[in-house]
Amino acid sequence: MKLETQSLADLYTHEFGSDHDVTSKERDGSGCGDAGEEVEMRVLVAGASGAIGRPLVAQLVAAGHTVVGMTRSDRGAQALRALGAEPVVADALDAAAVEHAVRGARPEIVIEELTALPRHYTPEAMRDALAASNQVRTVGGANVQAAAERAGARRYIAQSGCYYYVPGPGLATEETSFAVDAPPLIAGGARALLGIEQRVLGAQSLEGIVLRYGFFYGPGTWWAADGSVAEQVRRRQFPITGGGGGVWSFVHIADAAAATLAALTRGARGAYNVADDEPSPLAVWLPAYARWLGAPAPTQVSADEVEDPDARFYAMQLRGASNAKVKHELGLRPQRREWLGDTQETRW
Repeated sequence: MKLETQSLADLYTHEFGSDHDVTSKERDGSGCGDAGEEVEMRVLVAGASGAIGRPLVAQLVAAGHTVVGMTRSDRGAQALRALGAEPVVADALDAAAVEHAVRGARPEIVIEELTALPRHYTPEAMRDALAASNQVRTVGGANVQAAAERAGARRYIAQSGCYYYVPGPGLATEETSFAVDAPPLIAGGARALLGIEQRVLGAQSLEGIVLRYGFFYGPGTWWAADGSVAEQVRRRQFPITGGGGGVWSFVHIADAAAATLAALTRGARGAYNVADDEPSPLAVWLPAYARWLGAPAPTQVSADEVEDPDARFYAMQLRGASNAKVKHELGLRPQRREWLGDTQETRW
């Protein structure tokens, strides 16, 4: 029997709904040491109403920075204003609108957190959204960066991911290659992120920083107790495939924001894996997550029962990421996933 499963390659980022409340941890930036020691700066966040955008804006404001949040909707602008930011509504794909927004903000630092993914995950919604999301990240991101260079910004920080490394033993470092020859969705995502990274790190007039986030979890994400993935786990729609040896790297949304805040003044040009301390095989973290939710144990299926090659890759071949560099250079102090509980065998 062939199983119709979600494409796990789709689970790489997502947006908050406007009703998400930013928690105290998301606001105070407690995931990094000395993150608030920098002087006040003018910071523009593109994609400011997205998954990491809102807690990041909250932490930037709490640290005393002047924040301009670029969003594509009036609803997003209202949420950003409530967080203490100055909102500007602009479509990242409209180069003229982006130019106007960035020039008006006069930023010292620009942070690119652009995505266009659905608030609620379903395989169908993700397949419909991936092309548009890749476009806003590549074309829209290029518009933002070009405007930042013309506006005289000093540092440019962009979102990437640490879930596209080539399979292999041990944890991947920032020097490990991306899996550009993997199954189609993963290879396409890897190439898109590589393009973004080359654009940012190759800029001559900007200090380029690339933050390769792990899978976001925490309030407002798909992995929250009321999130879309949690609901699928409760329905036993998220199986352990082929033994579940793929190693996943997660990061709490507040810790991801804290690392981004720290990157305003810390770290040299380059890429950083932003993940927690316990990359975990699917066969370890998924049963623990189900127990935390009070859900039934996940089903176990053979690789032959899953048609989606991207899903098989994530379940069986995904490589975890080392966070040694971001801890040393940006001072990240990631919290432990609460669903791991007393689980001991969490490391690769």
